[in-house]
Amino acid sequence: MNKSSFNTLPPRRLWEKFEEQHLSPYATLSSASRGREREEKPCEIRTIFQRDRDRIIHCKAFRRLKHKTQVFISPEGDHFRTRLTHTLEVSQIARTIARALRLNEDLTEAIAMGHDLGHTPFGHAGEFALDEVYFDGFRHNEQSLRVVDILEGKNGLNLSGEVRDGILKHSKVRESILKAGEEDKPIALEGQVVRIADSVAYINHDIDDSLRAGIISESDLPHSCLEVLGYTHSQRIDTMVKDIVRASWNKDTIEMSPEVLDETDKLREFLFQEVYTGATQIRKQREKAIHIVKELYNFFLDNPEKLRDRYKYKEEQGDIKRVICDFLAGMTDRYAMNTYMELFIPGY
Repeated sequence: MNKSSFNTLPPRRLWEKFEEQHLSPYATLSSASRGREREEKPCEIRTIFQRDRDRIIHCKAFRRLKHKTQVFISPEGDHFRTRLTHTLEVSQIARTIARALRLNEDLTEAIAMGHDLGHTPFGHAGEFALDEVYFDGFRHNEQSLRVVDILEGKNGLNLSGEVRDGILKHSKVRESILKAGEEDKPIALEGQVVRIADSVAYINHDIDDSLRAGIISESDLPHSCLEVLGYTHSQRIDTMVKDIVRASWNKDTIEMSPEVLDETDKLREFLFQEVYTGATQIRKQREKAIHIVKELYNFFLDNPEKLRDRYKYKEEQGDIKRVICDFLAGMTDRYAMNTYMELFIPGY
């Protein structure tokens, strides 16, 4: 491209035109975005969703995900998932689905990269602890939105409406990975893709990690699930992804076939029963993690002056209880444990 053509039509606009010509009628076009709460001058090179993705990847909350638990707290071994590797697997699966359905891959990636920014230390154990002690309740998807809206940078990341909505609405109910009321369903198909890709990723990598840890064996896995979905990690992901693409082709919603959805939900429930809540090893670690988070919350509630020594918070974060939640949710596992030992263990 010569200089004159660049000045006439910058790369961003060329890419927007490419989207308009080649993406599905159900895709979210960058040029038709709902925009940002605070208006900004468009970038010459990147679309609005590409800029959102970059802002998320470069923020501090994203970097901290590498030291936050997925399922196993402080595992012995280099190959267990963390919240960061989970995020990368979700992004890969979601992008594959989005590309096959001719949806907006950049929007999909931005939502995937940001969906767990608000997750607590120690995974869902930390989330459970804060939900119990904080009067208004605590949900990691809402905290993820709070991170990008308020906590990161001087005035938040000022992301587009589509990315913010996808981050907020990525969580699922216990009954099924696809069950959601209209108010809980992302407005963009790309957000729906991330929502289901999140489940595809964690169901399969949590099985992989549980097998590695010796918590379950291959023979424990439900036979009907293996017959339909596959007998290996890669086969199951391949089956789920291809089924999503076939079931969602040329539709305004993201779906699975009834058979694959039923077996996927069974496999997910198996994990809840045998791993997340049923495994003695995980349950003991979970109890310790919950204790640490609750003790830290109560300590800083009783000693708010100690909080300011460790955390420079913004006035718009709200009352002290809200600020404590923000501080604790932002901690990595090791920072939470080190802070606990410093405050409660003699001679540390």
